[in-house]
Amino acid sequence: MKNKRLLIMLLGITGILLIPAIAMLFTNEVNWSIGDFVVMGTLLLTVVLATEFILRKISDKKYRIAIITLLIILFLLLWVELAVGLFNSPIAGS
Repeated sequence: MKNKRLLIMLLGITGILLIPAIAMLFTNEVNWSIGDFVVMGTLLLTVVLATEFILRKISDKKYRIAIITLLIILFLLLWVELAVGLFNSPIAGS
């Protein structure tokens, strides 16, 4: 059961990364480099592995939900910062 859940999450990463790859075939509006795919794949893989770790090690449902919610919020903030430089930090290239 646990390995099946991890496999589904990993296939989800592949599906998410296929969206910009396919979009690049049809429009010039999406222009990702290999580095973009590597960074996004690394971010998604980190979130998935951290989520799997949390689900396996923390038994209290309230703590699970709180930690996974915090993890997703941190992921989204980092993603937005890398994408558009919302906070004008050095990691965004601004």
